[in-house]
Amino acid sequence: CFVNMARGSPMVCTRVLQRIDKLGGLLLVCLLGAFSLTSAFYLPGVAPTDYTRGDVLRPKVEALTSVRTQLPYEYYVLPFCDQGVNMLSQDALNLGEVLRGSRIYETPYVFEMGMNQNCKILCRKKYTQQEIEAYALMIEEDYRAHFLLDNLPIAMSVFHENEDGSTVKAYETGYPLGHVTRAGAMESFDPEMDQGEDPELWGATGQIVLFNHLRFTILYHEDPSRHGMRIVGFEVEPYSVEHSYVNQIDFDECFNAIAGDNMQCNLNTCSADEMVSLNSPPLLLDPKRESPTEVIWTYDVVFEPSPIRWSTRWDTYLQSADDAQVHWFSILNSFMIVVFLSGLIAMIMIRTLRRDFQRYEQQDYLEEGQEETGWKLVHGDVFRPPPMAGWLSVLVGTGVQLTFSIMFLMLFACFGFLSPANRGSLMQAMLFLFVFMGMIGGFTASRLFRTFKGNRWKSNSMWTATLFPGFVFAIFFVLNLFIWGQKSSGAVPFGTLVALMLMWVGISAPLVFLGSYFGFRKAPLEFPTRTNQIPRQVPVQPWFVNAYLNILVGGILPFGAVFVEVFYVLSSIWLHQFYYLFGFLFLVLLILLMTCAEITVVMCYFQLCCEDYNWWWRSFFTSGCCSIYLFLYSLYYANAKLQMARAVAGMMYCGYMLIVSTAFFLITGSFGFIACLIFVKQIYSAIKVD
Repeated sequence: CFVNMARGSPMVCTRVLQRIDKLGGLLLVCLLGAFSLTSAFYLPGVAPTDYTRGDVLRPKVEALTSVRTQLPYEYYVLPFCDQGVNMLSQDALNLGEVLRGSRIYETPYVFEMGMNQNCKILCRKKYTQQEIEAYALMIEEDYRAHFLLDNLPIAMSVFHENEDGSTVKAYETGYPLGHVTRAGAMESFDPEMDQGEDPELWGATGQIVLFNHLRFTILYHEDPSRHGMRIVGFEVEPYSVEHSYVNQIDFDECFNAIAGDNMQCNLNTCSADEMVSLNSPPLLLDPKRESPTEVIWTYDVVFEPSPIRWSTRWDTYLQSADDAQVHWFSILNSFMIVVFLSGLIAMIMIRTLRRDFQRYEQQDYLEEGQEETGWKLVHGDVFRPPPMAGWLSVLVGTGVQLTFSIMFLMLFACFGFLSPANRGSLMQAMLFLFVFMGMIGGFTASRLFRTFKGNRWKSNSMWTATLFPGFVFAIFFVLNLFIWGQKSSGAVPFGTLVALMLMWVGISAPLVFLGSYFGFRKAPLEFPTRTNQIPRQVPVQPWFVNAYLNILVGGILPFGAVFVEVFYVLSSIWLHQFYYLFGFLFLVLLILLMTCAEITVVMCYFQLCCEDYNWWWRSFFTSGCCSIYLFLYSLYYANAKLQMARAVAGMMYCGYMLIVSTAFFLITGSFGFIACLIFVKQIYSAIKVD
C-alpha cells in the first residue's frame, strides 16, 4: 500500500480496505493519504524515469578524479569537445557534493533511446604542445572521467571468478583518459583490452596513449505493462584510435553525425556498418612535439535489454569489491572474538568483585588494627575532581556529541536514506547531525563541569562549541589553500566556507550554549562517598600498572576488533569505491564501544586496586588510545595501497586522517570514561564506608 501511495495510486489501497470497518478504514485511508502528500520528498530508488524509443538522452559529466593525487578537477579543465555546451550552467549541488569537488556539466554526447549508432563523430581538435602536456600529465597520474546518465555513474565492466569457476560481474566507476605503455610487453589498464599487442605498433619505448573513442553500452529494462523503458546500467569501453580520412571534412557540419552517413563525414577507421577494431593503430601523444596534434573524438552507442529491474540496478555497482566474502567472514570472526573476550572479562570481573565485597563485609568482624587494602582504601579520594577538570568535561561533551551524530548517521544509512544514488548525502548528513547534536554535547559538558565544582559554565560552553570544530576548520582551511593552489575543483568555494561558518556560529554554537544552560541548572552527579579534605598520597606503583603502558595496551583490543572494517572504509574513501554494508558498520561500531567500555573498566579496576585514585584522565586516554593505532594504520595503508603522485596529496591524506583520528579519539575516549564513571559509582555504592 505504501509503495502504491508513493507512486500516486491510492485506489489500490482503498480496494484492499473495503472489508475493514467503515470508520477504521476511513481513518486509515486518511492516514495513507497524508503519506501521499509527501511525494515531493525524494528517496533514491522511488522515482524512476520511463523512456520511450527515440527519446533524446544527454549524459552529464561530474569530475576527473585520481587515486594517486586525490585532487578532483572539472572535466573541462582539459580541452575536450564542448560544442553546444553552456559552460556557465551547472547542476545544483548539495553541500556534500561541493565538498567532494563535484562540478556537474552537460556534455555534447547525444543518445537516442533504443537506437544503436556506430562511429558518431563528436569533434576534431588540434592541440598545442601545452595542451598535449596537460593530457599527458593527467594520463600519467591515472585520472578517470566520471559521466552520469539517469543518475547512474558510468562504469567499466570487470569480471571476478569464484572458486566454483563461475564469474561475477562488477563495475569500476569512471574510465581512464588513457594509459602509458611499456617497452616490449606493453601493459594497459586492462590486459583483455590491449590494442595492438605487437610492440612494433607501440614503439620501442613507452608511449602515452589517449582514449579518443568511447563505446557506450546502455542497459535498459522494459516492462510490457508500463509501455516504457528504464535505464539500469551505463557502461563504457574506451579505445585509442588514430582516425584518418581521405577527403576534406567539415567537422562542424559532422558534429554528432555518423561517419559515412549519406556519403559524408567519411573516416577510414570506422563507419555506420563497421565498428572500431581492436587492431586499429592507437593514438599516441608526444609531449615534445611542437607542431599541433590532431585528435578526432568519436563514440558508439549500444542499447542492450537487461533482466535487471530498476530497483536493483545499483547491485552491480555495490559488488565492486572482489573480496566481499572475505569481508563478511572477517566481520563475523571479529564479532565472535569480541563476544568471547567480553564474556571472559565479565566473568573475571564478577568473580573478583564478589570476592572483594565478601572480604570487605567480613572486615566488621575482624580484629581492630587490621588495615584495609585494595580499592576500598581510596574511597575518600576516588571522586576527587581531576586536574584540568574543565578541559576533561569539554572533551567528553564533544565526544558524546560525535557519538550521537555517528549513531544517527548509521541508523539513517541502515534504513536507506543515504543511498549512493544520492551523491554527497553521507557527508552532508554528518555535518547537519553534528550541528544539531550540539545541545547534547553542551548539556553533557556542562553537567560534568558542575559535578567537578566548576562555576564558569559560559567559558566551558564556549570551548565545547569551538574546540573540535575550530581544530577541524583550521586544518580544513589550510589544506583548502593548498588545493586551491593546485586549481582543483576540490577547493571549497568562498561562499561554501561562509555557509559552513554560519552553520557553526549560527546554529551549532547557540545549541551548545542552550544545552549547557540546561545542563548547569541540573543538580550535579551524586557520589556514594565523601571526598577527604587532604588528598591521600599515592604509593609507588608496580610496573604493570604504569600509566603509559596501560594506555598503550588498552587501545590495542578496541582497534583489533575493528581494523578489518577500517580497511574497507579507507578503501571506500581513498580508492573511490562504494561502501554499502552500513548494517555491519553499525554492528562494528557497537562492538567498538562495548570493547572500549570493557577494557577501560578492567584497567581502572587494576589501578584502584593499587590504591591509585587518579582514574579520570586515564580512563579517557585508555580507550581513546586506539585512535593512535588508527592513525598509524592509515599511514601503513597509504604506503601499501596508495601511490601519491603529488606532495599535496600526501598532505591531504595526513590532514584528513588526523581529523578522523581525533574524532575517533573523542568518541572512544568519552565512551570509555562514561563506562568507567558508572562502574566506579556502582562498586563504591555497594560497600559500607564509615
